[in-house]
Amino acid sequence: MLRIYFSTDDLLRIRLLAEPHRMWEILLSLHLVQTDQDQPVFGGWRRKLRPRLPSSTGLLTALARPTGYSPDFLTPSGDIPDLETGIDLLLGTTRTRLKTDIAELARHRVLPTWVAGIADGEVESLRRLAAALRAYHREAIEPFWPGIRHHVELDRRSRADVVASVGFEAVLAGLHPAVRWRSPVLEVDYPVDQDLHLDGRGLVLAPSFFCWGGPITTLSGDSATPMLVYPVERSPGWSATTDEEAMRARSLTALLGRTRATVLRTIADLPQVNTTDLANALGISLAGASQHTTVLRNAGLVQTARTNGAAVHRISRRGSALLRP
Repeated sequence: MLRIYFSTDDLLRIRLLAEPHRMWEILLSLHLVQTDQDQPVFGGWRRKLRPRLPSSTGLLTALARPTGYSPDFLTPSGDIPDLETGIDLLLGTTRTRLKTDIAELARHRVLPTWVAGIADGEVESLRRLAAALRAYHREAIEPFWPGIRHHVELDRRSRADVVASVGFEAVLAGLHPAVRWRSPVLEVDYPVDQDLHLDGRGLVLAPSFFCWGGPITTLSGDSATPMLVYPVERSPGWSATTDEEAMRARSLTALLGRTRATVLRTIADLPQVNTTDLANALGISLAGASQHTTVLRNAGLVQTARTNGAAVHRISRRGSALLRP
């Protein structure tokens, strides 16, 4: 569990990040591109991206594996309005921080020999890292940036409305199902046991498009203003890059609603999926998944049969026709 300890001053110094944090989006998307997790939401993005990944991406994935620790220096703190600002902050990382982070990474996995150059702050090694970040960002992030920014902005507006009406404590309490606000401590379900004492520094809440699962922060927690990155809700078909694809995705969402449209796409992508698997894939309750499939079945968009006591769903011809270009 992650426990974040607040004082009265910290509560007054909470703020919502105004823009997606490019370095966090790069890191978290690197985690996702190496797996098939959350296929209904990120499957289309992965299919488009993987054939186009630059060869230098291997340098990044050696540092940022999909599970476990990733070096804190890859996500410098603060407002980062563009990629070059983030890279400049990364290149300015102290040698002490580089050594500490690489040593922590080496505790969890065997590292290639060239990583020693980054740990030592060698200029050429850091330049190669920066070039790899630019190349990856150009293929994985930049083409989709308008959609990423739009989803983050929607979340930020929603949270800002809560702040205006009932305050930041309500935002903390409703941040994510994995989060519990027990004043003065914010508890987050987490893969490791970690305590973060804010000590009057406040907390930056960073809505993230590529954050998957639950909120995340750095291990060190020693930045001037600590940051908690949390996932935003994503629309089906967000990775559509043509006007026709984007219009079709928006129309489906308008017709069915965001969650139900995602349920339909999930059933189409995962044939013979049962209700429990559907609920787990989408992060919704079993009752919610059952309700959505009932509505889709009554509309003739899915078909349901019982197999070994479980309700198994598959897309119908009508549902396929609705999704078909």
